[in-house]
Amino acid sequence: MSNTIQNRYEFVYLFDVENGNPNGDPDAGNMPRIDPETNHGLVTDVCLKRKIRSYAEIAKEGESGYAIYVREKAVLNQQHELAYINNPDIKKPKAKKLPKKEEEARRITRWMCDNFFDVRTFGAVMTTDVNCGQVRGPVQINFARSIDPILPLDVSITRMAVTNERDLEKERTMGRKSIVPYGLYRAEGYISAHLAEKTGFSDKDLKFLWDALINMFDHDHSAARGKMTARKLIVFKHNSKLGNAPAHELFDLVRVSNKNNGPPRAYSDYEVFVDRDNVPEQVELQEKL
Repeated sequence: MSNTIQNRYEFVYLFDVENGNPNGDPDAGNMPRIDPETNHGLVTDVCLKRKIRSYAEIAKEGESGYAIYVREKAVLNQQHELAYINNPDIKKPKAKKLPKKEEEARRITRWMCDNFFDVRTFGAVMTTDVNCGQVRGPVQINFARSIDPILPLDVSITRMAVTNERDLEKERTMGRKSIVPYGLYRAEGYISAHLAEKTGFSDKDLKFLWDALINMFDHDHSAARGKMTARKLIVFKHNSKLGNAPAHELFDLVRVSNKNNGPPRAYSDYEVFVDRDNVPEQVELQEKL
């Protein structure tokens, strides 16, 4: 892998949904997630990371170092076995144990970081029966929250076909589809150069992360999710590993407001203001989208 990143980063990411369900809640009949006190919509960090992983599977298919650890129907113990198979001089220890020699344990964990993009990016707890250690990832993303309250709709749908011949004379099957008519969501993220040093997260990985955030929705369309679009990606690059300003102060420089009195129904209903004049001297503002 290439050199690890040498700067701390924060970013603000805006995306929207039109007539779709950006992140259903299985505990609420798969209705769009909301904050019950404010009715603001929520999208979990897990949901956003899933889309980044799925984009990586497409864009980096077959490329060394960009395999995906947490993917559909993956058996994690089998993923861990690969680290020992590719380090044949290290004897696999008893179940749930790492190799006793610290250097060998580090090699096993490092192999997972070097070969799985999502492990070195987001981290992973790999302490299963086949133990590969635990990794704290340099890239962390908060839950996304809608700028305004949303009103989820539960829409009735029907199916003309039937499953079995015996059901031909029955009423058509009824179903439900949950949607958000429109919502603009804001997520905030952090990238640690110190943790990147430990996992091997590189400048090449960082560039790919920006590409994934910009393009991932174009490869994730479905009837359930409606039209989802990346709208804005604003990055704050510090000139040091430790950083030169508190993250919350940088996030406060990006303000999003509804230009209309009524409920928003398009991205054009919003105004995004970036207070460039108050960006600290040792922090570089970058607009990726």
